[in-house]
Amino acid sequence: MTSFENADLMTAIVTPFDAQDHINYESLAQLTDHLIETGSRGFIIGGTTGETPTLTHDEKIELYTRFAAIVAGRVPVVAGTGSNNTRETAEFNAKVSHIDGIDMGLVVVPYYNKPNQRGLVAHFTAVAEQSEMPIIMYNIPGRTGVTMANDTIVELAQNPMIAGVKQCTSIEDIEYLVEHTPNDFMVYSGEDAQALAARTVGGAGVISVAAHVYGAQIRAMYDALYAGDFATAGQLQRRLTPKMQALFMFPSPSPVKAVLNAQGYQTGDCRLPILALNDAEKQQLADRLGLASDALIHQVAVELGV
Repeated sequence: MTSFENADLMTAIVTPFDAQDHINYESLAQLTDHLIETGSRGFIIGGTTGETPTLTHDEKIELYTRFAAIVAGRVPVVAGTGSNNTRETAEFNAKVSHIDGIDMGLVVVPYYNKPNQRGLVAHFTAVAEQSEMPIIMYNIPGRTGVTMANDTIVELAQNPMIAGVKQCTSIEDIEYLVEHTPNDFMVYSGEDAQALAARTVGGAGVISVAAHVYGAQIRAMYDALYAGDFATAGQLQRRLTPKMQALFMFPSPSPVKAVLNAQGYQTGDCRLPILALNDAEKQQLADRLGLASDALIHQVAVELGV
C-alpha cells in the first residue's frame, strides 16, 4: 500500500467525459499529472466530485483500474465504494480491494435510509469485515440526511480496517475526533475552507475540490505552515476561502469543470441530473472568482501568485 504519511492534500478528482458522454481517459491522465505537479499528494477517485452516482458498476471498475495505472504508485489512491445498501457496498468494496493500486475505499454514510447510530456501526463494521483493504468513512450530513456522531466515529476508529474519516462538519468535531481516536486514525476535512484549520489542530489534511484550480496555492499554504510562517499560511487561506466557496455556488462539480474546461483540460459536461454551467452562470462564477470575464478564467490557477 502506498504511504499516506505525506498525504495532506488529497484531491477528489473529477471524472472527465467526452462529447459522447464516455469517460475521457486521455484528459484524466493529463489532469492527474497536472494535479500532482501542483501539490496534490493523493486522490479520491469516484467520490462526489467524480459524479459517482451517475457511473455504472462496470464504469467504476474500469475507471478505478485505469486510474490506478495512471497514478502508478506516485501517490495514494482512495476509491469511492459506498452506497445506501450495506450488502452491495460490502461486495463492491471487496471487489475494488483487488484492484492493484487502489489503497483504500471511501465509504459514505448511507443516504436516504437515515439509519440510527447503531445502524451506522453495523454498516461500517459489515463493510470492513469483508474488505481486504482499509476504508475511510465519509460523513457528509448535507448530502446523506444523517449525521454520524463523533462518539460513533470514535467507536468505529478502533476497528483496524477503518483507517480514517472524511468529515464534512465543524472544526470542533475535527478537534474532538483527533483527540479521541488512535494516533494513526486519519481525520480529513472535506471542506476546503477548513484546510488550514484542520491541519493546525492535528488533522491529516483536506480532501479538496479547489485543488483542481488552486493546488499550488494550497501546497504553498501548507508548506508555509510547516515552516512556521503562520502569517503567510493564514493570509493564503483567507485569500483562498472566498474562491473555494465560489466553486460551490452552483451544483458541484459544474463550476470546477467549467474552470478546467476553460483551462483546456477537456473535462466535458456533467452527467444529468447536474447540468453544465450556461453562459450567465459562467459569468457569475468569473465575477465571484474576481475575474473580469469568462475568458479570463484561464488565469485562475495563477491569480493568487505566490
